[in-house]
Amino acid sequence: IEQGNLDRPITITSEMIGVEPTKAGYKEGEMIRLEDLIKAAMIKSDNDAAMAIAIGVGGNLETFIQMMNLKAQQMGMSNTLFTNPCGFDIGNHHSTPIDLLKLAEYAIQNPLFNEITKQNQHIYHSLNTNRKFVAKTHNYLLNRYEYAVGVKTGYTSKAGPCLIARAKKDGNDCLIVMLNSKVN
Repeated sequence: IEQGNLDRPITITSEMIGVEPTKAGYKEGEMIRLEDLIKAAMIKSDNDAAMAIAIGVGGNLETFIQMMNLKAQQMGMSNTLFTNPCGFDIGNHHSTPIDLLKLAEYAIQNPLFNEITKQNQHIYHSLNTNRKFVAKTHNYLLNRYEYAVGVKTGYTSKAGPCLIARAKKDGNDCLIVMLNSKVN
């Protein structure tokens, strides 16, 4: 969101597509607006959208990962190391609940971030093929709790089901970070 023109088209390349397990299903050569990619990555956790953002904004994956780690350092996330833009358990990729809380506290200062994370779905089209994509949230609190306003779900085999939840009521604003949150 902070890295420039959100209307900018990103051309999908072979290294951006097919990133399992959650993906939008882009095809090589399709052009997707940066804002639509951000919404797909944030709302549905589409990993191919996250890869397209990383390569489109950073110029290549390695540069974007360096950008992520520099930003984490600037925010005081001293127990975090990013090795990929999707949150995968690859290499020494790791974080802590406290660091993720710092990240969430920083991110909610951005009005567009807040607008995106409270959406249940986003419908968009590629710019050059007009193929339709639907990004539906996995954050079921948005439908079940009237005060829920975000933020993000996730899952990896090491971290298990994860949630950064935010609710606002009567002037109170609550952020909760849960990692490995097995719900029956």
